[in-house]
Amino acid sequence: MVTLRGITWGHSRGYTSVVATAQRFGELHPEVNIQWEKRSLQAFADGSLDTLAQQYDLLVIDHPWAGFVVEKSLLLPLQLYLPAGYLADQKANSVGGSYESYEFNGCQSALTIDATTPIAVYRPDHLAAGRFSLPTTWDHLLALAQAGHVIYAGIPINLLMDFLMLCATRGGTWFDGETITDRETGIEALETLRELASYCPEAIFDADPIQIHETLSQEDRWSYCPLAYGYSNYSRRGYARYLLKATDVVSYHGNALRIVLGGTGLAISVHSQHRDIALDYLRYTASTTIQKTLFFDTGGQPGHRAAWIDAVVAH
Repeated sequence: MVTLRGITWGHSRGYTSVVATAQRFGELHPEVNIQWEKRSLQAFADGSLDTLAQQYDLLVIDHPWAGFVVEKSLLLPLQLYLPAGYLADQKANSVGGSYESYEFNGCQSALTIDATTPIAVYRPDHLAAGRFSLPTTWDHLLALAQAGHVIYAGIPINLLMDFLMLCATRGGTWFDGETITDRETGIEALETLRELASYCPEAIFDADPIQIHETLSQEDRWSYCPLAYGYSNYSRRGYARYLLKATDVVSYHGNALRIVLGGTGLAISVHSQHRDIALDYLRYTASTTIQKTLFFDTGGQPGHRAAWIDAVVAH
């Protein structure tokens, strides 16, 4: 029996999906046992990948690590181990820039198995009851927040992403050398975010996107979240007490917000003693068929475009 260990993040979207693919892969390959462990969303964002790569064969990562893992040679360069045709299909079926976000200096460090981006989330039962109206502009959002209907993820990393989105949408200097944006645009974005936060409960500053989705779907107090990385689980019947729906984010200064790419990729440690098996499992989990069936059916939010446009999944 060959045992591989994997590390992912602690939510149905990130955990039960890969546990299910590992279980089925093990049934198809009785000599293989894949054991997945999980960590918190915050640890997922902040944890040290060099330490994890020493301990695990399989790692679910997010794309901001792409440069670090290449510099430190922590993960297998997949372009050297997977068939060119398979990688071409993955790239052609990328949701937005998901596939290329794991490429750095010619090294493909992971394959996208999960795609997301900030969206707006709301309570359709509240909307139907006339408790609020969906905002379409930032001014509408502020009015809705003033009326006491709005919560959103206010932990530092999410506020940073919100700041970057406002700056990118407003225009001006954008990542010019070591400067993120010009002073005027940056100050305006900070003041804009400060005003929105002033109309929301202080508890948002301790809340990540999972906690916001849980609060919206379990309590009857709030109706709308303007910006949160999407979790389709909460739009599936039976997952939470109250169903949530996703919609477009509001406009800012007359332009659609330029939102930040999220999602996760599946990678293999260079220290794995069972590379061939790990590569087979990676190909299996990221494949078209599994992404739009088993992976999605067990709580995953697929990274393959074929799943997003599949009639059954979309329904």
